[in-house]
Amino acid sequence: MEIKDLRLNLVVIFVFIIGGLFLCRLFVLQIDQGNFYKAIAQGQQVQLSEIEGKRGYVYFSNGEILAMNKEEPYLFISPAEIENNEEAVEEILKIIDVEKSFLLSLLEDENSFYKIVKKEIGKEKADKIKSLKLKGLYIGNDTKRYYPAEKTSSQIIGFVNQDKIGQYGIEGCYNETIKGLSSLEKSERNPFSFSFKGTNNDSLDGDNLTLTIDYNIQFIAEELLEEGMEEYDAEGGNIIVMNPNTGAIIAMAQKPNFDPNNYGNSNGAYFKNTSIQEIFEPGSIFKPITMAMAINDGAVTAETKYTDNLGYVQYPTNRVSNYSNKAWGEVNMTQVLENSINTGVIFAEKELGHESFYNYLEKFGIFEKTGIDLSGEVVSANNEIKNALKSNVDISFGTASFGQGIAMTPLQMINSFSAIINGGTLYKPYVVKKINNQMVEPKAIRENIISKETSTELKKMLISVVENGFGHLAKVEGYWIGGKTGTSQIPYSSLGINKAGYSDSTWQTFMGFAPALDPQFIVLVKLNNSKKIKTSEYSAVPIFNKLANYIFDYWQIPPDYLDKK
Repeated sequence: MEIKDLRLNLVVIFVFIIGGLFLCRLFVLQIDQGNFYKAIAQGQQVQLSEIEGKRGYVYFSNGEILAMNKEEPYLFISPAEIENNEEAVEEILKIIDVEKSFLLSLLEDENSFYKIVKKEIGKEKADKIKSLKLKGLYIGNDTKRYYPAEKTSSQIIGFVNQDKIGQYGIEGCYNETIKGLSSLEKSERNPFSFSFKGTNNDSLDGDNLTLTIDYNIQFIAEELLEEGMEEYDAEGGNIIVMNPNTGAIIAMAQKPNFDPNNYGNSNGAYFKNTSIQEIFEPGSIFKPITMAMAINDGAVTAETKYTDNLGYVQYPTNRVSNYSNKAWGEVNMTQVLENSINTGVIFAEKELGHESFYNYLEKFGIFEKTGIDLSGEVVSANNEIKNALKSNVDISFGTASFGQGIAMTPLQMINSFSAIINGGTLYKPYVVKKINNQMVEPKAIRENIISKETSTELKKMLISVVENGFGHLAKVEGYWIGGKTGTSQIPYSSLGINKAGYSDSTWQTFMGFAPALDPQFIVLVKLNNSKKIKTSEYSAVPIFNKLANYIFDYWQIPPDYLDKK
């Protein structure tokens, strides 16, 4: 045999030996120790899920849970492991409500180790599946967002969608803060700080939030709003309760609302938080802001006289009238607010001057978002009043002075009103007071909009509105309450009708605060198109009265004076 043939034979033998060893190793890995390595792989999958961070909890101000995580069991099968398909199908159908054809289709993939049969089967059914002890049937646990308060505060909290992304409200605005991170996300953000879950630092879990929202006041506000809608046949409404000295939102109620646990079966229109995502024309609750401007600039005082002989103001093309076209004769500025006289507020705005009025609107934040920490806040362009300044259109300033032809969100309205009773500071409203253990401090947007003296004067005038004017049903014996009623026509455009002008539908509002000389809370009540009652004096005001009574008792606020009875 030649040397060349010998070398060739050696190479062939070597190849066969290597191939044999390789096949032997494959046999050991796949056949002899296959279950062992599959178990390792499954264990690694479980380990991966164990280091997925959990979404942070959200709490009401006093610790009640608004949003939490809940383990939901689900059934999955491993077709590759099931020994008897007919038995598995029969036993599953006894417990789980699924189509037989669907189960059979899952079993067709005989090489698969993971096929989901049904999610959210509940603990009882999960336990029954486990008790079968059939090979290839498994129970997994999925983390689902759960809202124990159900519909209460639904527009504040929003919800988490199927992709585990926060939508609307707190869930949307703070999604990046409260969502749990995976180990991969954590390492991508800081590859040098990764540590396994369970350590005290560098956790994968999302941050917990504590809100300024008081559960009890929120619940009562929603209950009173629903009662009011039914009693006065209103189409919807809002109640906002706020601390005028910090911007903290104590309650933000809205009807209709929805259950975030079942958002998929809810009316999507109810997801929108109309306190921050819908504009309206406030009507007469805006009059105190105009009056504060004029008094602060020295254009009028509380005692300045105005004579209303006609009950209307005539402009070149339009006439702007008082409610019921009534002429009030000689009145002072306090009486203008008491009796909600349109022509009297038009007079005050004229004395102030259009340019100063416009500048004050900017200072009070009418043309800008409040910056509240909730998703989706909008702001009105208010083009009519902006264009009016350029072209010096008197009627636009006249109607804006008493809250028609000028638009804002309910939150903008209560925030601006707060500035006239807290000494002149416009605060940034907020709903999160604590992130984990870190307190959120109040922030002022603008200070000294009006003087403290002007603020004190306005509070006295607004007490008089409740004591002697249209706000009389807001009275709570023992307390000084300030407030202002408002009834404004709804533009056709706000009703989705492509038509200029105003409809016969109304927004009925009341803005009230107490204790009036040192306000601890301010409340905006807004009803949409009450069909039974046409003025807020007999709709929104009684709702405020009930809520104020509750807050006085709940917060144990001492009375301002002894009961007269």
